Amino acid sequence: MALHHASYIYLPSLRVQLIDWFDPGMYGVLVFFLVSGYIVPASLERRGSVRGFWVGRFFRIYPLLAVTCFLAVLPFLLGVLGLRGGLESYSPATAVLAHLTMMQDLLAVPNVMNVLWTLSYEMAFYLLIVAMFVVGGHRRSATAATGLTVAAFIAAALTTGGILVGDHSPSVLLSRTVGTGAVVAVAAFGLVVAIAAAVSGRAAPRVAGGLLGGLLAAMLVVLNGRVQIWEGLTLLAIMFAGTAVHRAEHGQISRRAAAITAVVVLAGTVGTGAWRAAPYGREAQLAWCATVLAAAATFAAAWWARGRRFPRWATGLGTISFSVYLLHPLLLMVAAQFLDVSGREDLVGLAFFLLVLLAVSWASQRWIEAPAQRLGRRLIRPARTEPSVEPHILAS
Repeated sequence: MALHHASYIYLPSLRVQLIDWFDPGMYGVLVFFLVSGYIVPASLERRGSVRGFWVGRFFRIYPLLAVTCFLAVLPFLLGVLGLRGGLESYSPATAVLAHLTMMQDLLAVPNVMNVLWTLSYEMAFYLLIVAMFVVGGHRRSATAATGLTVAAFIAAALTTGGILVGDHSPSVLLSRTVGTGAVVAVAAFGLVVAIAAAVSGRAAPRVAGGLLGGLLAAMLVVLNGRVQIWEGLTLLAIMFAGTAVHRAEHGQISRRAAAITAVVVLAGTVGTGAWRAAPYGREAQLAWCATVLAAAATFAAAWWARGRRFPRWATGLGTISFSVYLLHPLLLMVAAQFLDVSGREDLVGLAFFLLVLLAVSWASQRWIEAPAQRLGRRLIRPARTEPSVEPHILAS
């Protein structure tokens, strides 16, 4: 993803040629969501504690996210640059509150950095898997992935057929109806209540909180997402497909069920996306298909090689990947806005950018991410005494 965004500045001609048959940005997003779906629910279930899950996620994401968001708005605060996406037209309270929920892309608030839109769907996924976990339905990942794929196809059919288009489109419907500020305030309040109840030591509030969070996520994806409804549902389906692979690997569902799920999600994603891309020409359809198939192949290859020993440089890149994800837009902003390096092919500049990015990301991981994660683990330890949320506990 960092290379894709860097190509706008350092390799603009190559990017234009490549985008006609392959979308590297969407490719990176799809691989990221497949891996996230494969790993994150396992983290929740391994701990057996909703409280431990949310504490771990908070200290994994928010410290570095807060630092990078502050650095992104610092030029605006100093009066040097404006904010991207016209964000300055929103009230500071609305913009800050939306980003604190990590769901700003589902709240009709522009992202302070372009890459942050993926975290909104990541948060929606967290809320949905917690909702399934507290009611004991967390092993139905294959069913969820298939259902979301079918729902995405139906949404695409409705919008393509003109039933839900123009002013009647549910896209950003809530914000257009009652106002962005009101939606942000209600969503933030609902999120706090949902998580606070879900981390309760008692079963009833935990179930109610988990279900409230899942309902909030589903409503925002369907009724207030920036992207088309079918695309938002497809992204969630892809994450649940990654979860289904994990379940088959650990004997929680059959490999046949996981294989059928993978085929349904892959076929649905390719088919629905190609159908929606048809008005933009055959090249757009082929680019979508190539991108989705490449992402699936990459995930499959990584899964096949999961038991092998990787070189240290590869595992090191994995360790600093979150820092790379959040820091590369800031470095590109500096390069484009302050160093004026965009608009020409510059391989030397690209190499220098990558070296600086890796160095800064290493420092960020060591002095921001790692200490925050250690603190989170210390806070989680007492939660290990909490009962796991399994079906027999809910029934008691």
